[in-house]
Amino acid sequence: MSGTEDKIWIGVDVGGTKTAVVLSVNPPETAGRIEFPTKPELGPEPAIEQIKAAIHKLLDAPGIDKSKLGGIGVSCGGPLDQATGVVMAPPNLPTWVDVPITSILSKEFGVPARLENDANAGAVAEFRFGAGKGTRHMIFLTMGTGLGAGVITDGRLLIGATGQAGEIGHVRLTPGGPGGYNNAGSGEGWASGGGVAQVAREEVEAAVKRGEPTLLAEKLRANGAVTAKDVGEAARAGDELAKKILADTGSRLGQALAILVDLFNPDCVVIGGLAMRMGEYLLGPARSMMEREAIPGPAAHCRVIPATLGERIGDVSAICIAMGI
Repeated sequence: MSGTEDKIWIGVDVGGTKTAVVLSVNPPETAGRIEFPTKPELGPEPAIEQIKAAIHKLLDAPGIDKSKLGGIGVSCGGPLDQATGVVMAPPNLPTWVDVPITSILSKEFGVPARLENDANAGAVAEFRFGAGKGTRHMIFLTMGTGLGAGVITDGRLLIGATGQAGEIGHVRLTPGGPGGYNNAGSGEGWASGGGVAQVAREEVEAAVKRGEPTLLAEKLRANGAVTAKDVGEAARAGDELAKKILADTGSRLGQALAILVDLFNPDCVVIGGLAMRMGEYLLGPARSMMEREAIPGPAAHCRVIPATLGERIGDVSAICIAMGI
């Protein structure tokens, strides 16, 4: 981080539900934070105006020397064009069609602005300040509603020709199965919050028909669906079906990990989202499957661990992108 110590940084984490704007004087800590609903149904313009207003407010706070602003980082779901700084209608921001977000912010504030997808940004954050600190080769998985991936190799973020290197969520693990990333049986279909919900509904309906008790039956009756959160809570309460669903999800995750280990030979795979919340219910079966299916040497070397930045990861990710690391 040589040359960055006397700078201040702005991070913008744009999500489909909410957007957060943060200021950092001493990364990864934040000295100010403003959050507001993104409201993509209104189009990008209102949110962009709020982003600009939030940055101005943070820079005008007492004790902040705005002349030391070093850059602005924007973390956002893809697809996007990192090189030109354009957001290209991600699924959670369908009205943000070809929005030149970095040009807009650079023009407004007179400093470089950078754009990166949230999985890659999360990889940089966990590599620099989280569970991957001290490694050289790391893979980060965003195991939330979907399954995103960011790859660090020899200390550098692997981008790829179109900015989509390492997208294990799209890789088909089975000929059929739960859908995700426009692919039935994909990594995202099997090993994501959305995938858990799909599998859980089928499993609970089958259990009810067999007359087998499960805490999840009431969730399905009350809500017409079963969420990954429901499954995690039921597993912690001792529900055998919920534990089986998470073990099966973990095994499918392990298949995806084996592919990543064979391809990239990482020191560790850091997993956010569900892995942080469900722990060994998920990670134990994942490690077992990875060890069975991956090349033995790389598999034995690779640690599979939950992310450590927790709910801070969006803020830290955007700060890291601002810093260009």
